Amino acid sequence: MGDWIFAFFHLFMLVGIIGYAFYLLVQGNTFRFGLIVGCLFAYYFLVLHKSVKKEIRRRREERKNREGTS
Repeated sequence: MGDWIFAFFHLFMLVGIIGYAFYLLVQGNTFRFGLIVGCLFAYYFLVLHKSVKKEIRRRREERKNREGTS
């Protein structure tokens, strides 16, 4: 249960940050928008990318195993 709370907390924080970045873009502050989006991309590739690729691979293998036994 703790993992779910952690995941949803971070998901809502990410959505909030993206929303704030677009709010800044609408206000005309393109530098801050670019800075926030750039930091989010860096965060994804430095922290999340490896885990996301691993999860995709695990789900594909799980689906293949499920289809192969049916």
